[in-house]
Parts: sequence; structure tokens; C-alpha cells
Amino acid sequence: MIGYLEGTIQKKIDNNVIVKCNGVGYLVYIPKILLSEIEENEPIALYIHTAVSEDSIRLFGFQEIESLKMFQLLITVSGVGPKTGLEIMNNPLSSLKYAISKGDSTLLVKTKGIGKKTAERIIIDLKGKVSSEDKPSDYEDYKDIDADAILALQNLGFRRHQIIQKMQTMPKEITKTEDIIRYFLQNA
Repeated sequence: MIGYLEGTIQKKIDNNVIVKCNGVGYLVYIPKILLSEIEENEPIALYIHTAVSEDSIRLFGFQEIESLKMFQLLITVSGVGPKTGLEIMNNPLSSLKYAISKGDSTLLVKTKGIGKKTAERIIIDLKGKVSSEDKPSDYEDYKDIDADAILALQNLGFRRHQIIQKMQTMPKEITKTEDIIRYFLQNA
């Protein structure tokens, strides 16, 4: 099993990157939050979860060991596979831990592919395994942000931290995805 890769980002493709290590290119799925912060031809080091199924071997990469451990916990929950776990990992780790430890499903439900029942199952299964006493300063910001608007703006080339920073100054009455995107583009 591959547990760690260190190399150069050869190519960014959709939800993954090709990491070149000693002349070999490894296709690694990474969270979109990380994908938006990296560039091709930059060095990268990733902790790897190797997912083996009947028809494929897939690598899922994270920059911190804590993120890898959280991902591995998430995929132990019934109904949460590696792709869904990766979607959940698009949330900041501190906010994710806080939401699970406090039983707040709002952040999880905003994740693509996660419904109310799955969010509650994640909380029930992981509440005793994840602890976070301190509420992250940006927790409410992440909990309230429209995930579709962030994804659309990232696809336009903006970085996630830029988007969230600008959205924090957005008037509260702007709630529709289209209006959020329009506001961001007019004020970026």
C-alpha cells in the first residue's frame, strides 16, 4: 500500500492531480479545497489512503496526517465511500471536527451527496471518536456559505480562500446562488 508521496504536480485534472515521483506519475484524488491552492510544476507531499476495490486501485491524498485520519474515519461510516468522504473533506478540518463533536449536521448537509440521514449517521458514528472543544473562528462562515457558489467561482479560477473572504463581507440578504456569484464578480 502507498502511504506517502512526495514529488511534483505534473497535471491538475478535475478532482485529482498527477504527482510525478522519480519518473512515475500517480493519479491522486485530493479535496477541491487543496486543488484550488496548488499549481502545476510545484512540489507537493501527500499522505495517501489507498482504496482497493474489485476493479480499481485509487489513491486519495491529503497534506496533513490529521486530514488523512479524518477521511479514514469518515469512510468507516455506512453509506460514506471514498468519493463522498473526499467531498466532506472540502470543509475545513477544524469546522468539520467541531460540527461532528457538537452534533451539528448543518455543515455536513451542505456537502454534495450528503442528506440529513447520512449526516446524522456520521455524527452518531463518529461523535465519540472526534473531539473539538474550541469553536473555529470561521465556523459560522463555512456553515452558512453556499457550496454551489463556491464551486462555480472556483471553476472560474478564483481560490477558495479569496471567495470565502469576500463572502464574509457580502450583505446577508443575498442568499441565492446566482446573486452570490454576481455579487462576487462585481466586487472581486
